[in-house]
Amino acid sequence: MTVMAIDRIEMADSDEFSLDEMFDWLERSHVPEGYKVEVVEGAVFMTPQRDVHWSIIRRIVRALEDRFGMDVRVLSDVRIDFPGCKNGFAPDVVKISQNAARTDQGRWRSEDVEFVAEVISKDTAANDYGRKKVAYAEAGVPIYLIADPYTGKCHLFTEPKEGDYLSELSVHFGRELDLTGTAVDMTLKTDDFPRD
Repeated sequence: MTVMAIDRIEMADSDEFSLDEMFDWLERSHVPEGYKVEVVEGAVFMTPQRDVHWSIIRRIVRALEDRFGMDVRVLSDVRIDFPGCKNGFAPDVVKISQNAARTDQGRWRSEDVEFVAEVISKDTAANDYGRKKVAYAEAGVPIYLIADPYTGKCHLFTEPKEGDYLSELSVHFGRELDLTGTAVDMTLKTDDFPRD
């Protein structure tokens, strides 16, 4: 194991390990409590949760629960495998179709994801804006939202096609984000989203 940065770890010769083997190894490791762990294109990323980060996540989850009720399938930091080479993501917020069923391995399928929101962390922002955005588009995730507490903006991506999103909208924190007519069919208020 080689430490690449404080919150990024790459397993030596990760091509030799399957995604499941990588997560099995991580489960046996001593990952510090309060850290989110993901595998993005075969690289392991460990990110500490911050108050601002969690506050935005909580507000998005609450808005989804207000819209769909407490039985809505909304998850946070749960592994879902996405298209591409060794992509085991744990999105900050993900809404799964109510008709979805788990795989034989007990995981949710990327094909059943209706909405993903990622809250930017400085050290992993490139993943959220880059590799993860491509994987979400390839999976056909109809709504991908990035909340960036450093710039004070939300970036909404819709209409996935061939590894990209055809539509993008940016809104400053404090303005409403119109998601009517989408899979979540709601307006998301961002006036209480904190800045970092």
